Amino acid sequence: MRQTLRKKGNTVSAPEIWAYIDSKPGWISLSSAGHDGYPHTVPIGYFTSNRIIYMGCLDRSQKVRNIERNPKISLMLESGDTMNDIKGVLIKAYAEVIRSDEDRLAISRLAALDRGTTDRNLPTDVKPGSVYIKATPASVVSWDYSRG
Repeated sequence: MRQTLRKKGNTVSAPEIWAYIDSKPGWISLSSAGHDGYPHTVPIGYFTSNRIIYMGCLDRSQKVRNIERNPKISLMLESGDTMNDIKGVLIKAYAEVIRSDEDRLAISRLAALDRGTTDRNLPTDVKPGSVYIKATPASVVSWDYSRG
């Protein structure tokens, strides 16, 4: 996976990029290719595990239908209040819709552990009609204007 920084020759390491992503600075923006050819961008909750990004949503939503037609997506996170402190990442990824109960339960348990749930309180079933979108990054571009 290619990882780069665009900012006056400064570099951000892959661990720094993933630390930023894992810090959950906000909702991630998911862009998929709409049926009309225009980008379809929506905010969605996420978590990561082993540099894979997971997002839960309802099955048959527009984003799921778009991904089934074209698995190439982009994800964007950003934070900051002024041009001097804005930073973020743009992730180009391949998406897969996860529907099997067994896989959704495993991902749901990963998400619960990520939120600090104890082992004894982990989910034992999955929400009917829900799916996970699994995004495997192909490239990551980052920017950090506080590193001037």
